[in-house]
Amino acid sequence: MTKLPRWGFPALLLLAGLALWLLLAGPSRLLGFDTGKAGMALLITAAWVSLFAVHSLPRGELERTASPGEWKAWIGVVFMAVAVAYFLAKVEVFQGAGVPFNPEATAVGRNLVLLLVAWSVLSRVVASRWKDEVQEDERDREIARQASGWGRGALIACVIGMAVTLAFSPPDRLLWASHMMIANLLVLALMWGCLFEYAATAVAYWRDRH
Repeated sequence: MTKLPRWGFPALLLLAGLALWLLLAGPSRLLGFDTGKAGMALLITAAWVSLFAVHSLPRGELERTASPGEWKAWIGVVFMAVAVAYFLAKVEVFQGAGVPFNPEATAVGRNLVLLLVAWSVLSRVVASRWKDEVQEDERDREIARQASGWGRGALIACVIGMAVTLAFSPPDRLLWASHMMIANLLVLALMWGCLFEYAATAVAYWRDRH
């Protein structure tokens, strides 16, 4: 199979960095283009090129680097971290009207869905390399159990923090807490819990290998 050239990996990192800048810190429009759409398109392109690079690896090379569970966990960490960072960078758009009447919130939701689709496809393709092998054993189940506890703890802490903030803040400081905002903060809490679970899984596998 054709492999990426030597300069391919630095170029891929540069492309992903540009995409993240457009998504998280760039202006809303640049040269007449929606930077959110452009950033998401570049990020998905980087993901697909990464997919090409994975498929170009000889049989066994990817397998020697890490186990199937660890690969899935690191992919989840990267995509969920990007999703959480993007959500936090754009959280102010949810202070307005509901999604059908709020074009900016609709755009954020659409970009997050596209990111989820890219993550799902990349995870499935990487997992297909192990389709004829055992992908889970007792060690994997124990790591998943412990990581699930970390994710659950992060979710509970996030929800409790939101509840305390809403309960003990004076009304004049809760003008931001519209129904739309609270609903999306609950979604963020779920994403935060998932991020902790994937991160705990990846770290557990890494420590086990070392």
